[in-house]
Amino acid sequence: MVDVFEEVEEQLRADRYRSLALQYLPWVGGALLLALIVLLGIWGYRQYEQGGAEKASQAYASGMASLAHGDKDQAYQQFGVAAASPASAYKTLALMQQAGIRSGQQRTADAVALLDQAAKAAPNTIMGDAARLESAYLLLDTASLAEIEDRLKPLTSKAESPYNALAREAVAMAELRVGQTAAARGDFQVLTLLPNAPDNVRQRAHAAIALIDGGGSKAVTAIVKAALALPPAPATPPPSDGPGAPAQGQQPAPDQSSDGSAQ
Repeated sequence: MVDVFEEVEEQLRADRYRSLALQYLPWVGGALLLALIVLLGIWGYRQYEQGGAEKASQAYASGMASLAHGDKDQAYQQFGVAAASPASAYKTLALMQQAGIRSGQQRTADAVALLDQAAKAAPNTIMGDAARLESAYLLLDTASLAEIEDRLKPLTSKAESPYNALAREAVAMAELRVGQTAAARGDFQVLTLLPNAPDNVRQRAHAAIALIDGGGSKAVTAIVKAALALPPAPATPPPSDGPGAPAQGQQPAPDQSSDGSAQ
């Protein structure tokens, strides 16, 4: 009799498990299918992104070659191909190159718009800040002080930004342009004491203070902009080995490019 009860209980248990399996099997199968779709989607996107990065790299290299040969129209088109890539680093760099071409053609509004796009697409704050600084330089002669300050706030508010000193210098120049001499002098004074300010920025700040104190404040902006337009001094090649030596092919980042834009 005991065996009969055990068989009946086992049968009931098996029926219960079968019922539960039939009830939840569609949900389990759906979850597994969804997980498979997600994994395939991630794999497909990575393949697409890798292919896009390779295409962008080739287009960017072609654009640089065309630029070196003086064919700016062709370079602009090739940078446009690179800028359409899902690879955000190439997109940002290509947009900044396009902005440089438009700036050289005196199409400032177009250049600023491209730099704004570059800042939004930047994969990190350093590249985004570089684009913001370039756009501020292009607008120094025309934009209001409030716009310059707003554009550069992400840089001036972060002491650790590599462009902090340059951004402060640009704000000081904008203040001079609108006649806020005392505020500009105070900002230049801060630059002379700023621990992370490059030596050339400190030197320009000392010179600007001397000009302001001597009554030549109107010449400060022109002098500083002329200094920014100078090509960077050639760097002494570092030793190929030893502590702190850069990797092969790496060079110290220059303060400014030949057209006055941040590198």
